[in-house]
Amino acid sequence: MSKKRLQLNDITIIIPTLNEVEAIGKVLDEVLGVGISKDRIIVVDGGSTDGTREVAKSRDVNVILQEGKGKAKALKTALRYVSTPYLLVMDGDYSYPARYIVDLYEKILDGYDLVIGARIYEEGSQKLIFKLGNSLLTRIFNLLFGTELTDVLSGMYAIKVDKLKEVGFEMKGFSVESEIVAHVASTGGSICEIPIKYRKRLGKKKLRIIHGLLIAKDMIKLAWRYNPTFFIFSISSLLLILGLLLGGWVAYQYFSTGIKYYMKGLIASMLTLLGLQSLLLAILALYMKRMEWRINRKIENILKEIREYSLTRITGNETK
Repeated sequence: MSKKRLQLNDITIIIPTLNEVEAIGKVLDEVLGVGISKDRIIVVDGGSTDGTREVAKSRDVNVILQEGKGKAKALKTALRYVSTPYLLVMDGDYSYPARYIVDLYEKILDGYDLVIGARIYEEGSQKLIFKLGNSLLTRIFNLLFGTELTDVLSGMYAIKVDKLKEVGFEMKGFSVESEIVAHVASTGGSICEIPIKYRKRLGKKKLRIIHGLLIAKDMIKLAWRYNPTFFIFSISSLLLILGLLLGGWVAYQYFSTGIKYYMKGLIASMLTLLGLQSLLLAILALYMKRMEWRINRKIENILKEIREYSLTRITGNETK
């Protein structure tokens, strides 16, 4: 632990803010207390009017004004100021305890591309509707991308800078986390989660129920981009529903009135077969994606072992 604490200058802390004057001072005090130096902390402000920037500057950390609006633009802006191999993103509303910075950092040093802080909600920290919404959205994401995550929308995560630079940052609003995870998962990157406690935020909450619907819509757009085969077959599988409905109507007419609709029956059969075939292909595409993820992870582990072995041999030879 102490050895890795000495290497905390290899990670930059990014804190996007927008009118977080009630929380940002406490957040920065916690981050500094962990052992992060001031020059490794970047507050990216989205145009606060309540004094957030002034409070952040009083802690003598880097404060920059983001270009454009939204969290995605904040991260894209911050990337230009990062010179470390890793960065950690955390919200500036005091909901994420800074003590988990070290845990996330230690885990990403194990070779992962992305380490997510999966939230464990303290009592009263989040309304039930938002907990259920987050769980549902995570399940949708897992279905679309073949992952097995528990909190895809967490606002605290560590990531390799090179990997984050590959992200297009095209999703707006609160969908940036799902875009980052989708990119890492779909390009063979390795992802893991560690549990972290989640506190009640300070200040006014910005997330609304409508944002959950927008995030779901963006996840579907991301699925089209990163896993089009699964997406196409999933949409085509809806023909199964149409076929069953039409077939049920034809059967009802036959048994209740004796009228035979040959053409409609034929169409119902074709729709049912096409829909069933598409559903099976969608499931196959999903499992192929999961297999790809596991194979890539296995390859990374093998390469990591080879690098460690080579380093051990070189070190041993130098010692001799």
